[in-house]
Parts: sequence; structure tokens; C-alpha cells
Amino acid sequence: MLELLNGERWQRWVPVPLRMILGVGFMVHGWAKWSRGPAAFAELLKQAHVPLPFANAWLVTLLEIFGGLALLMGAFVTIVSIPLILSMLGAMFTVNIKYGFSAVNTIGLTSQGPLLGPPGYEINLLYIASLVALILGGAGPLSIDALRSRRRQRHLRVAA
Repeated sequence: MLELLNGERWQRWVPVPLRMILGVGFMVHGWAKWSRGPAAFAELLKQAHVPLPFANAWLVTLLEIFGGLALLMGAFVTIVSIPLILSMLGAMFTVNIKYGFSAVNTIGLTSQGPLLGPPGYEINLLYIASLVALILGGAGPLSIDALRSRRRQRHLRVAA
């Protein structure tokens, strides 16, 4: 049974769930920044001593929304992944690193359940590793990149 699921036939589908969760994840984070207003995010960046906080707030907000959409559609995945990785590194080193590794930091227990503190850099590393996997493995089927590749191959066969 495991051979059936792990066979070469299914390996080409590996990037699809990565693209889906990354695309939605980036879009949700970008939309949260957009809905609160990039100026509110700029205040966080200012406190973290990020240069040009207002410009960077807009840049990151738009990158997350449109970069996430590009990942979801599988469009220009390698190109889009580079600035997204840089954004994750920026977030990791300016905000998350001081909270340690764990994405879930339990800082207390209340009668309603655990009290959670700010997340560490674990999620940043998971996003980065997934983006690197997409860079190395491609966007996979059901993607604009795959469609563009098929069209390019057809064009080359016709021209030859």
C-alpha cells in the first residue's frame, strides 16, 4: 500500500499542497495587515527598528497578498519565492527570534486554558523551507508555471 502512495506517479503532486497552504497563509497575513491598515503595521516595524517602516509596511503587505496569490495559482513560483523568503528572514530576525524557537509559547495557565505568548521563529523556518522546496521542485501540476512550460515545449517542437 505504501508503495502505491509513494510511487513516482504521485511525486509530481508534492508541490501542490505546499503551494496551497503557503499561498493561503501569505494571503491571510497580508490581508490582516491590509485590513488594519499598513500604517498600523508600520508602527510595529518602527518599534523593531526597521528602516523606512511605512514603505516597508506597504511593500510587505502587497508582497504577502500578491505573492500568496501567485503561489496559490502556481505563477512564477521561483521568482516570487525569493522576496517571500527575504520577508520571512526579516520577520524572523526583527520580531520572532527574541521569543525563541517554538511557534507556541505557553507562558501560563488560566481556568480557560493555556496563556500563549508571542510566537518564535519556527513558523518562519517552516515557510522558508517550504519556499525552498518549491524553488527546487517546481510548482507542480495544476499551476500556471506548468501550463507555461507545456506551451513552451510545444512551441519548441513546432519550431524544430
